[in-house]
Amino acid sequence: MADALVEAYAEVFTAPPWNEDEESVRHFRTRLTTDAQRLGFRAAVSQSAAGIEGFATGWLTQHPFPTTRAYGKVTAQLGPERVTDLLMGALEVDELAVRRRSRANGLGRRLLTELTMDAPAARSWLLTARKATATMATYHRLGWHELRPLPGAENDIAVFLAPTHPGATAGGQRPQPNRPIRMAPTKSAQAL
Repeated sequence: MADALVEAYAEVFTAPPWNEDEESVRHFRTRLTTDAQRLGFRAAVSQSAAGIEGFATGWLTQHPFPTTRAYGKVTAQLGPERVTDLLMGALEVDELAVRRRSRANGLGRRLLTELTMDAPAARSWLLTARKATATMATYHRLGWHELRPLPGAENDIAVFLAPTHPGATAGGQRPQPNRPIRMAPTKSAQAL
């Protein structure tokens, strides 16, 4: 199935806004073989009589957080503490590719759902290029939460948490320690 996945990858990622070259496509083939050996690797694939319509791949993000590919940009943007809190041990969506002929029918959503449905503690994340505005809009529409970069740390990637990720409800910020809440007395409390 690797050849068919590479063919689908090439169709999707050599087109704008990605504009990857043939070397990147060959590298994907190598990465696919290596990535299949990662802890928690999984793939969701949609096929028809015409071939692969789309696919998604992912694995569990392990310690130490990588520095290759775009990972350094993730750490620079979020800071090491948020990377540890939000991403380590979570399911990382590495690739999501839907062929042009299969777009606008919910296939991307179904692939993401299938890939992430049994993520540890419902924690999944992904990154994408900011220049891929249609892709970013799709993730927002699907309920994925874009993490705010640290002040002055925005770069050319965006990091998203799945709608089910516990950190998504906190806006991707580090949880604050529980502090006592002081409330002003109400009239009824004063009367007591």
